[in-house]
Amino acid sequence: MYRLPSNHLRRLSTVAGVAALLGSVSTAALGAEQIETVVVTVERHAEDLQTVPESVATVNDDQLASIFQSGQDIRALASRVPSLYAESSNGRVAPRFYIRGLGNSDFDLAASQPVSIIEDDVVQENVVLKSAPLYDIQSIEVDRGPQGTLFGRNTTAGIIKFTTAKPTDTLSGYGSISYGELGTLNAEGAIGDAITDTLSFRVSGLIQHRDDYIDNAHLGLNGVLGGYDERAGRAQLEWKPSENFTALLNVHARSIEGTAAIFRANILTKGSNQLNGNYISDKVFFDQGFYDPRNENPQSYDGAGASLKMEYDFWGMKLTSITGYEATHGFSRGDIDGGFGAAFLPTMGPGFIPFPSDTQDGLTYLHQFTQELHLASDTGGRLFWQVGAFVFDTSYNDATNPFFVPPTNVHQSNQSWAGFAQASYAITDAFTLKAGVRYTSDVKGMTANGPLIFPGGVQPLVKLRGNNISWDVSGEYAVNQDINLYARVATGFRAPSIQGRNLAFGSGFSTARSETVTSYEAGIKTMLDDHRLRLNVDGFYYYLAHPQFSAIGGASNSVILLNAHGGIGYGLEADAEWLPTDNWDFTAGASWNHTAIHDTSLQVAPCGATPGASLASLLCTPLNTYTPATGGAFINGNPFPEAPEYVVNFTAKYTWPLESGAEIYAYTDWYLQGFTNFFLYKSAEYHTNGNYEGGLRIGYVFPNKDVEVALYARNLTDKANLQGGIDFNNLTGFVGDPRVIGVQLSGHL
Repeated sequence: MYRLPSNHLRRLSTVAGVAALLGSVSTAALGAEQIETVVVTVERHAEDLQTVPESVATVNDDQLASIFQSGQDIRALASRVPSLYAESSNGRVAPRFYIRGLGNSDFDLAASQPVSIIEDDVVQENVVLKSAPLYDIQSIEVDRGPQGTLFGRNTTAGIIKFTTAKPTDTLSGYGSISYGELGTLNAEGAIGDAITDTLSFRVSGLIQHRDDYIDNAHLGLNGVLGGYDERAGRAQLEWKPSENFTALLNVHARSIEGTAAIFRANILTKGSNQLNGNYISDKVFFDQGFYDPRNENPQSYDGAGASLKMEYDFWGMKLTSITGYEATHGFSRGDIDGGFGAAFLPTMGPGFIPFPSDTQDGLTYLHQFTQELHLASDTGGRLFWQVGAFVFDTSYNDATNPFFVPPTNVHQSNQSWAGFAQASYAITDAFTLKAGVRYTSDVKGMTANGPLIFPGGVQPLVKLRGNNISWDVSGEYAVNQDINLYARVATGFRAPSIQGRNLAFGSGFSTARSETVTSYEAGIKTMLDDHRLRLNVDGFYYYLAHPQFSAIGGASNSVILLNAHGGIGYGLEADAEWLPTDNWDFTAGASWNHTAIHDTSLQVAPCGATPGASLASLLCTPLNTYTPATGGAFINGNPFPEAPEYVVNFTAKYTWPLESGAEIYAYTDWYLQGFTNFFLYKSAEYHTNGNYEGGLRIGYVFPNKDVEVALYARNLTDKANLQGGIDFNNLTGFVGDPRVIGVQLSGHL
């Protein structure tokens, strides 16, 4: 049986003690507000969160305002929802998401992900598209578990849905600006109104900035890294010529320039995962900018897109068409070794660096087109049904420049189509049964040019095809109006994948066959304490057949796609919101996820290993059985990469009403993250256990309730959280953002 370390128990007991104290203080007050109904669209139509027969979590307005107030990007959602994690070795672009431990740690821009990001009903498939900034958001929904019936073909883990605020026929809008340490600026706003009786609009925008606050001590350059400038805008036009037809046009764009991920050499000591004296939050020791300081880990991306959603109601049915187009291009460059020099040079550091490594990756272009048709019955009566078809088409050029050989351009394309159907029937007033099915066809192709690595100069060409029928069956039973039980069995499908990044380093491409998942889930959803407490709890188990994994690292920092024989995951999740009085508001969440790779023969190369390398010569300390002859470590039984064993999050808000009608409030949010392994193999160095972060916000709301001023702190304790590593050269790692304290002014119409 796993036992939490004592320091984690102390942290958890402290949080529990604070919650108990706050609860005891509040019980004397009566007449608390009730929790509002939360509407979700996991089943492709609006439903009460409490009656949906699967595990769904949302992020409320207070959480949104707090965690994104200081220029944070989409990765700030990590550990804010039970079983949800996110990280990136590409800075503010190309985030990697994990739900219930299932994700893909591949850092390449062509990597496929089992977590789908859907914004305004359009799937954002490529990892760069997944990094679109969040602003003017109406709702965030995390649908845990496979969504293989109604969404996509790469949703074996689940989906994250973002819905932006829509045009209305009355004047509405908001504005917010914050400024904090490190020159951190976050400004966003929106305005909308009716143009005519049938036409309305909404325009929104975002500006984010941070100064370069990290010095390059090796070159004697101050304030050259760590900053960014992000710009984004969105315009929406809604046309309602009649009561039964609506058309919504959405046009959006974003531009980012700044610093890519900051890799730091030898911030870990062999045998330990604790940061050592080589880690200095505002200093690095890079050498790639010797001739041109502008080459210090630059990052630049520009993208634009549009969508058109049309809905037509007729004969008790609704026909919906959603057309989407996205395009982006840009690059990121990194000093991968995280330091200067190499073992054969007079000086190097910090620590031992065998050889210099400097790499640039980017998308010369990316185009994505999607089209969906969806026909559904109205939501009245015992029977609800829906059918649909989906088409996906993308092509892109992924350019990799290792600088010691010419750049390689890998062109990939992906075409997919699907047809789906789902129906639910209320067998009794208390029991509803749902079932769905989806057929998916997926084709990927790749060509490449660059170093001629095949005999006769033949360029590589590979084409993969995958077809699948996925399905789900669920049942929901209402014990009474406040308690609902549910159970669900669902399958999912991740199409075959191609990985061509190694072509740039002369070692060919790799492929992985289709991955499928079968998931079992059951839970209880409750509204207690006279609707002042919402408590939802579920348990799950899933089996992955031929899971796709990415073996990252080895002697050449390669990326190799592979299939394990199988894998499992199981765990528990809980989401709660409590309004004990009109003044107090609490939310809490917790998840425990156990994952395990099942393949007794599978080996991967750990921390720079090559065939013949002895265990003592390796850069790190593998904890798996290592075979010197093959240079590989067996990984059977290991957890999935970047899969936190547990996540605990907690928020509390207290509001003091004043006689003038104004309000003063204090809001705090915290998370604690359990054991998280970085790679397929386990080592003493490349994992974390006990990462945590907290925020604080104290605000004043003016009597008219339209204007607010607040003081905030992100990463309140200035915790340096190790988030990932690079294992092929030295004990390199990358770390989360430092503390930022600032002020914010906001208002709404």
